[in-house]
Amino acid sequence: KNNIMETKDEGKAEKAFKNFGKQLDDFMVEFNEAGEKLQKEFQQKFEELKVSAEKAREEVKNKERWKEVEDSLKRAGDELGKAFK
Repeated sequence: KNNIMETKDEGKAEKAFKNFGKQLDDFMVEFNEAGEKLQKEFQQKFEELKVSAEKAREEVKNKERWKEVEDSLKRAGDELGKAFK
């Protein structure tokens, strides 16, 4: 009689683990999809920043100030790259 109870409990535990595993898989799928969506949004924002930087570049004659803007953009791009690795 005791063996049957143990087997039943093991079955329950196994079922719970399978259920948990499925939930974890579902979460990872959603997480990856969200990550891709965010990455696209960040990429788009970054492109917009580059475009406005180009416009600013044409307007700005001060080379030193422009160098700071370029450096900041490069840093932002590097950080963005690291964030998605």
